[in-house]
Amino acid sequence: MKFKFIAVEGPIGVGKTSLVDLLATRFDAAKVLERTENPFLEGFYRDRSGSAFQAQLFFLLNRYQQQRELSQGNLFNQVTLSDYVFAKDKIFAYLNLDDSELMIYEKLYALLEPNIPRPDLVIYLQAADRVLLERIRRRSRDYELGISEKYVAELNRAYNYFFFHYTATPLLVIDTSDIDFVQRVDDLNELVNQIEHMEKGVQYYIPLGAGDGPRRERS
Repeated sequence: MKFKFIAVEGPIGVGKTSLVDLLATRFDAAKVLERTENPFLEGFYRDRSGSAFQAQLFFLLNRYQQQRELSQGNLFNQVTLSDYVFAKDKIFAYLNLDDSELMIYEKLYALLEPNIPRPDLVIYLQAADRVLLERIRRRSRDYELGISEKYVAELNRAYNYFFFHYTATPLLVIDTSDIDFVQRVDDLNELVNQIEHMEKGVQYYIPLGAGDGPRRERS
C-alpha cells in the first residue's frame, strides 16, 4: 500500500467507521476511531443554540489530543486508517456557531492545527440526504435521536462544499448512495480497487447501479 495514513470522512451516517473497520482488516492496518463521547452532544441535537459552542470546543480538544497521540506514536510503521480528518471540525463550527463564538474558535483552531499530522490520502464518502437519514435511524444511537432532517441536509451541503474546495491532500470521492460495502463484498472489492489505483489530485468514483459498471473521473 503506497498510502501510509488514510483518513475516511463524510457526514453523519455515511459509513465512515464501518469502512475503516473493513479496510483495516483488508490492509492489516491500525485504526484511529474518533472519540464520539461528548457530554454536550445530546443537548446540542435538542437545542442547537444552547450547547453548540460547548460541544464544538469539546470535540476540537478531543480530536487534537487524539491526533497528537497519533503523531507521537508509530504512525509510519504500518498503514493507519482514521475515520475522520481534523479539518472536519471547521465544517461543524461554521455550520453551528455564531460570529462571536467563531472568533474564539478560530483563534484556538489556529494554535492547534499546525501540530496535526496530515493524511497521505483522504476518502470522502457521499450519500443523498434520504440515505443518510435511513442509516442514522437504522443504527438508533441515543444521542442521534434528536437529529432533524433539516440539520442532516445542512450538514450534507456543508460537507460537499468543503470537499469541493479541498486541496490539502489527494482526495478520493465516493458516492455511496447505491452501494453497500458492508453487506456486498463486490462493492467493497471495487472500492478497494479504487483506493489502490488512486494517484495525486482528485478522483471521483460514481457507481452507476447494478449491471452498469462504475464510472471513474479525475480532475
